[in-house]
Amino acid sequence: MTDVAARTIDAPIPPAPQQPAAATFSVATSPGKRIIDIVGAAAALFVFLPLLFTIALAIRAESRGPVIFRQRRTGHQGQIFTIYKFRTMTVTEDCADVRQATRGDQRITAVGAILRKLSLDELPQFLNVLQGDMSLVGPRPHALAHDDYYGARIGPYADRFRAKPGLTGLAQVNGLRGEIHDLRGMQDRIDADNLYIDAWSLGLDVAILAKTALVIFRDPHAY
Repeated sequence: MTDVAARTIDAPIPPAPQQPAAATFSVATSPGKRIIDIVGAAAALFVFLPLLFTIALAIRAESRGPVIFRQRRTGHQGQIFTIYKFRTMTVTEDCADVRQATRGDQRITAVGAILRKLSLDELPQFLNVLQGDMSLVGPRPHALAHDDYYGARIGPYADRFRAKPGLTGLAQVNGLRGEIHDLRGMQDRIDADNLYIDAWSLGLDVAILAKTALVIFRDPHAY
């Protein structure tokens, strides 16, 4: 048992499920969850449309390269999809050796640093939600190279693919995001992902979204 099951952080930690098999089925196929995803993502894109254009212009003005960063990620049942982000670095890696962002990373642009600190670089992923590759809430998707690395070292790693990846998740609202310093850090994140899947409910999704709104602009792990 890792630390994540015993955390006392003020965030929605669900109780252990009584029927994990039924909960696992529901998180991936729930019509209610899909309706919330579509309505929520469409509304967010409409509300943030002026901001999206402003960010795109700032990225274009600051440095050469694409405005949108595309990278392959692993989704539900191991299906590969392309995730969208605003470009925040001078590189656009999508290969067998992807280096995670670190505090003070020299690859991050000035505009990118602001976007990452406020998590605004993730806004294009509302398109991924509309396309059905992601959900508003679920395990955060990792680069394929990181899936291969940690999947070979953490037994239940692949269990997180029982759900669609999300813009936010149980791990993220409990501080388990950002740079990974050791295997234990990733193990705690995976434990939170699988706990979310096994205990899933629409109420849990709402609680995670509410917690995300409270912490998103003051997360010390966002950089």
